[in-house]
Amino acid sequence: MKRLMLLIAVCLSVAAYSQNAENMENGKILVAYYSATGTTERVAGMIASATGGTLLEITPEKIYSSADLNWNNNSSRSSVEMRDASSRPAIVRNIDSVEQYDTVYLGYPIWWNEAPRVVNTFIEAYDLKGKTIVPFATSGGSGISNSVRVLKNTYPDLKWEQGKLLNYPSKDEIADFVGR
Repeated sequence: MKRLMLLIAVCLSVAAYSQNAENMENGKILVAYYSATGTTERVAGMIASATGGTLLEITPEKIYSSADLNWNNNSSRSSVEMRDASSRPAIVRNIDSVEQYDTVYLGYPIWWNEAPRVVNTFIEAYDLKGKTIVPFATSGGSGISNSVRVLKNTYPDLKWEQGKLLNYPSKDEIADFVGR
């Protein structure tokens, strides 16, 4: 029985490695994320590792300072942007095209119960039509539901999957999220 279990485990490991290698070669998965403090970046790295996907940081042209992120200050940059649904902070274009990707894992921290406006800038800067978009988020206290609802309503022509809040996930939780 132990030999059978070991054989099954080896076969599953080889299959997972082969799938990840294929994803890396074909470039079918993009893990795009914005991270203000490094928390979302860590989760994005785990997703890229689990899927064999390409990791892409959504980088604002003007990096947010601690003062910019002070949600207790109504005049802070992030507070001002989040009050204005049409705000689109400029980003650095870190990739020419997303044509070769079929699936985009889209990660962000929750700000004011939504995705930061810089995520909207990314979505509008690249043609994501026909791609499966899988949102994930990190948060100090809010859930992901409202942010996904707002993104789906703002971009109804995109193919959205169920999002998941991933605060300090384990490797098993990541594997479950990505279907591995």
